[in-house]
Amino acid sequence: MRKNLAVSYSAAMRARLSDIAQQADVSEATVSRVLNDRPGVAPETRQAVLTALDVLGYERPARLRKRSAGLVGLVVPELDNPIFPAFAQIIESALAPTGYTPVLCTQTPGGVREDEYVEMLLDRQVSGIVFVSGLHADTAADHDRYRTLLARPLPIVMINGYAPGIPAPFVSCDDREAAELAVAHLVALGHRRIGLITGPDRFVPVQRKVSGYKAAMERLAGVDDDELAELTELSLFGVEGGEAAAGRLIERGATGIVCGSDLMALGAIRAARQRGMSVPEDLSVVGYDDSPLMAFTDPPLTTMRQPVAAMAVAAVRALVDEINGHGAPHSEYLFRPELVVRGSTAVARQDAASTQSGPGRQRPTPSALAVPA
Repeated sequence: MRKNLAVSYSAAMRARLSDIAQQADVSEATVSRVLNDRPGVAPETRQAVLTALDVLGYERPARLRKRSAGLVGLVVPELDNPIFPAFAQIIESALAPTGYTPVLCTQTPGGVREDEYVEMLLDRQVSGIVFVSGLHADTAADHDRYRTLLARPLPIVMINGYAPGIPAPFVSCDDREAAELAVAHLVALGHRRIGLITGPDRFVPVQRKVSGYKAAMERLAGVDDDELAELTELSLFGVEGGEAAAGRLIERGATGIVCGSDLMALGAIRAARQRGMSVPEDLSVVGYDDSPLMAFTDPPLTTMRQPVAAMAVAAVRALVDEINGHGAPHSEYLFRPELVVRGSTAVARQDAASTQSGPGRQRPTPSALAVPA
């Protein structure tokens, strides 16, 4: 029996070595040398083996574990929207060279709230916290919670959302400019009935997008306040919210729609197809974020790209500076968005363009072929 156990253990070990070697593209002998911390392995090869261990979910041997400089809390609102895992991944990578280990806290509807996560992080004696699209972005929330943290003192950094009076670094994408660029793109394609879909107006990024949208529509399309009110739809974040809001805008004759997120844009495309319309032939749609895989949707999504990597690295640098006593400026750093033109926007149809002015406009005739959602 003991011999059988030994054989089973040996076979399992060989299987693990084989998996790691295949993942790292090295020999099993090299993997063994790395795991036993023996000399004769190039630094880049050693790192490739350790990375393979992490990717495959194996625990590093104690002798190979880098001593952590401390823990850093990372609080994100959800993981369903792919932009938030993108932020989390880059923040984790940016923290790695500093020696700090991130503790990811993800909120879900009806689940653990931000304040409860903060208490858990304080119990774990974190060195600082990064908040991504948290309550700091909600104008209806009590921001004294952040002043209490700073008074401990605990370094914090906020991503996307600004709250005046909180002496901490803020890192944001310029939402106002993003909306202006999106409108300018659609106007250049001949659209005038351009709608806006975004989230509840108590959030700072939403307020900025609405402001940029209205300014661009007034300046570039000559649209008055009454028409702007008719073309602005505030809805729930996500595909379903985008779909419901887009349906209302389509019925009001919109030929182009600017969306507050990529997921809302996917909802808008679904709403168009359910009405027998084609994107971009009958309706042009612009998203926001440039989340992973948006280049592979049908059609590939034109969107405003958040510079996630630059924002995440800036947030980590500001936090580590705060932790090390080299206080970063307590102001908001605005990062410029980038228009990424793909296949969901096109020149406005001539028959649609002729019906885009005046209260007597009609909705453009949908394409004869209904495209499946």
